[in-house]
Order: sequence, then structure tokens, then C-alpha cells
Amino acid sequence: MENVNWYAQITEHTMCLCGSNATMRTAWTENNPSRIFLGCSFYGCPDACDYFKWVDPIVHPRYKSVINGLLRKANKKDALEKKLYRNLMYHRILLALESWCFCFIL
Repeated sequence: MENVNWYAQITEHTMCLCGSNATMRTAWTENNPSRIFLGCSFYGCPDACDYFKWVDPIVHPRYKSVINGLLRKANKKDALEKKLYRNLMYHRILLALESWCFCFIL
């Protein structure tokens, strides 16, 4: 629970360069998996400033390797689930069409 309060204090008192409260986000890049940082709350808008600050310490290379490996496996699993679901729907439709054709012939 202490960490939550610590993070809340950081975001509550940190202003970005354009004067708004900085927003806490999590990076999911290959080099910085699950690293927490503060950035402009208007990120992606034309009025956004370039404020950026890491909140947590630098990640150990082994940690990066493990996290990235887990992310790759999770992404592969998600892709396989989508493929299996599409395949299941295709076969259900095919079965329904075959049933309809069979009933029509009789």
C-alpha cells in the first residue's frame, strides 16, 4: 500500500512543461518493458509538451529478457486463440449451411 501512496504523491505534485499535472504511464517497449514514467497529460495532442521522466529505477537486463519473452508468448497465445475462434466460427457456419442444404434436399 505504501507504493500506491508514493506513486500518488509523485503524480499529484509533478507538473509537466505546459503546466498540467504529469500523467503516470507504463512503457511496454522492448528496451523498457513495464517501466513506469511520467509524461505530459496531453500526449498525442497538438498542445502536448515533451515532458518525460522515469519513475522507477533502470531495469536489470535479465528482467527485460524475461518480461519480453513472456510478452512474446502471451502475444502468440492471443494470436492462436483468435485463429482457433475464427476456425470454430467457420466450421459452425459450414455446419449450419450443410444442415440447411440437407433439409432442403429432403
